[in-house]
Amino acid sequence: MTNNYEGDPIDAKDVIPLLPIRDIVVYPFMILPLFVGRESSISAVEDALEHHDRLIVLASQKDISAETPTADEIYNVGTLAMIMRVRKLPDGRIKILIQGLSKVKIGEFKQSEPHFKVRMEKIENPAVKSSVDVAVLALIRNAKEQLEKIISHGKILSPDILMILEDIEDPGRLADLIASNLNLKVSEAQEILETIDPVERLHRINQILSREFEVIVIQNKIRSENSDRSSKNQKENFIKEQIKALKCELGADDGSGNGNGNGNDKQDEFTEFREKITSSHMPTDVEKEAIKQLSRLEKMHPESSESSILRNYLECILDLPWSKSSDENLDLENTKRILDEDHYDLEKVKDRIIEYLAVRRLKGKNMKGPILCFMGPPGVGKTSLGKSIARAMGRKFVRISLGGIRDEAEIRGHRRTYVGAMPGRFVQALHQAQTNNPIIMLDEVDKLGQDFRGDPASALLEVLDPEQNHTFRDHYLNVPFDLSNTMFIATANSLENIPHPLRDRMEILSLSGYIEEEKLSISNKFLIPKQMEENGINADNIEFSAESIIHIIRNFTAEAGLRALERKIGSICRKVARKVVMNDKSKNFIDNNCIEDMLGPPLFHKDIDHDIPEVGVAQGLAWTQAGGELIYIETDKMRGTGLTLTGQLGEIMKESAKTAVGHIRAKSRKLGIADDFFEKHELHIHIPSGAIPKDGPSAGVTLATALVSLITNTPIHKHIAMTGEITLTGKVLPVGGIKEKALAAIRDGITTIIIPWENKKDLVEIPKEYKDKLKFICVKKIDEVLNLALVDWKEKESERQTAHLIPDVNSSKKKHNHKNRKHEKPTNTNIPDVPDIPMAA
Repeated sequence: MTNNYEGDPIDAKDVIPLLPIRDIVVYPFMILPLFVGRESSISAVEDALEHHDRLIVLASQKDISAETPTADEIYNVGTLAMIMRVRKLPDGRIKILIQGLSKVKIGEFKQSEPHFKVRMEKIENPAVKSSVDVAVLALIRNAKEQLEKIISHGKILSPDILMILEDIEDPGRLADLIASNLNLKVSEAQEILETIDPVERLHRINQILSREFEVIVIQNKIRSENSDRSSKNQKENFIKEQIKALKCELGADDGSGNGNGNGNDKQDEFTEFREKITSSHMPTDVEKEAIKQLSRLEKMHPESSESSILRNYLECILDLPWSKSSDENLDLENTKRILDEDHYDLEKVKDRIIEYLAVRRLKGKNMKGPILCFMGPPGVGKTSLGKSIARAMGRKFVRISLGGIRDEAEIRGHRRTYVGAMPGRFVQALHQAQTNNPIIMLDEVDKLGQDFRGDPASALLEVLDPEQNHTFRDHYLNVPFDLSNTMFIATANSLENIPHPLRDRMEILSLSGYIEEEKLSISNKFLIPKQMEENGINADNIEFSAESIIHIIRNFTAEAGLRALERKIGSICRKVARKVVMNDKSKNFIDNNCIEDMLGPPLFHKDIDHDIPEVGVAQGLAWTQAGGELIYIETDKMRGTGLTLTGQLGEIMKESAKTAVGHIRAKSRKLGIADDFFEKHELHIHIPSGAIPKDGPSAGVTLATALVSLITNTPIHKHIAMTGEITLTGKVLPVGGIKEKALAAIRDGITTIIIPWENKKDLVEIPKEYKDKLKFICVKKIDEVLNLALVDWKEKESERQTAHLIPDVNSSKKKHNHKNRKHEKPTNTNIPDVPDIPMAA
């Protein structure tokens, strides 16, 4: 028979369910909750509830990680327990409250599926009379005292355990109760459970309590030492601060006091700072500010965040080249030679640099640096020209990329109050150059952005103004720095995106594209040797013919610059390098026949037949950020009325088309156009490349010429291209980009260009090579354009005049104009002269 916790007898069967448990050993008389989640365990609990009077055997697993333990993985000594309460949880598990009854020995496993069933044998505890046996009584008292000491030294146990222990005199129950509260390892707790003799079990508990007491004493000692060490550090820091305060009071901050090693190191650092301030020859007001900040640093705790900020600030100031300058090369002949070595042509830019050096040589060093802006299409050598100028003048070169910058702090820096504050790009450039007269290139100045963080273009106004930049004040430094010795060179593809105040501060030097002969010369002199060197080949491996370079220029590139040409030459050199590596040592002669084998089919085709005039299609010239472009203006007529414009035209170009139509309608009788033509026909104007936006007034004469050609069925000469703005009265007004447009005409095989009369002054800047290839004709009126562009237009003038038998032209004209005004919207003749918007990226 087995008794429960109150001593009531319980009839236990020999074969009952077994519940394997993990992380714990259950002792007799223990009452504790268990969470049951495994299916086999739940099945065992249900079987115990239904068929075994709520009795179940609890035995610990040897391997706590095993999900489905076998009989060999379960200890053979366990505890017979009664399930006192059961509660089902929402996640499918059950929570049971069990009461340990007695130790049992598992004899035989009778069942393993769906849960374990075992034959058990109760283990009886030998009777011990502690009141008679003095040794047992001593063991009991010792165990209670040791547990008391452990609790007093900080061991966290159940607060009621000492009260419970006072009433227990049975050594076996005492040992089991203490063991269940010490959080022992499973193997150690199982060892105590398997110990049958109560006195021996209590001996083992005493040993464990002694070990636990020693461990907790050592823990407390370690904790106390750490606390003492922390208190000592705080005390030392406090004393150091007192010593520093005393030194400040006594004026002993020169390092002469009896400080420790760290103090001496600090004094050495401060002394070094003072020596650098003195030797840097910075301006007086800057030196005062540096000494002031150094004095603040000396009074601060070395580990404070403010001291770190001040230290970085002083290092930044002392690293600036306040008095360091590069020795300039003022030899004009040598400078010219270096510039010619690095770049072909660009004479206007080279002359400007030579002029600057000549004036500097005469005037001395008291001369402000020029602020230049190289404006031109991509790939013409703007950035590399800046490097060449620095090499020729013997100055350091620093490049600042401004493309996409939207934060004003990038220019002027952040104030020191911000976390992670840094100086601006210009101070960083001076740090990098380590001279106060470098050449700073402001690349892509036309790509500056603007948002809520400020306007960088406005911040540049101070930097690029010779009257202000001698006292440039960076927010981080908060002291003035003289930038007047620095030479600034900006680059841009277009002037439209540069604000006018900023543009006004720069001297604009235009770099147009190159014609075929110039590209051929540059390729032979610069590009081919460069690509041969970069690809590891030499003149014994490859040779380009002049015809092959021209073929690449005409059919594989369409640019004002040289980047695409250089890439194609590099591609050919890489293919030759591959042959060399594969033991093909023969020399490769590059001609037209092998170009397409290496580069594929031509990318661009010049499909213009200059011998066949065409009706209604005129050739105009446009300016883009990538240089000049030849554009085709196509017109057609159909039944209907009105004007249709396609090709993604901008508002200004649409107004130009309407102005051209208005002029043609006003002069219809003179042009030989029937009175009712516009009432019976719809006109359609289209400019190809419809995905590219187009705008600007310079296509006005081209639009008018194409429309007159269409309406009068007169062909247009294909060798002629034109540009110019048209007014309602037929005048031709000036436009910009004549040089770039001339280059585009040469590139596309045009031989004659019609330009406005007032652009005649721009022909002075056109190179002689352009004039040898092109015929420039300057006109004042659209009638001159028609006489030049339309086939036999002037010869057939009499036929057009006699086409209409009109007795009184003037009176009829008034009547005709009055009739037209009823059907037409007013046309704005005051069209502003604005530059063309870029056609392509």
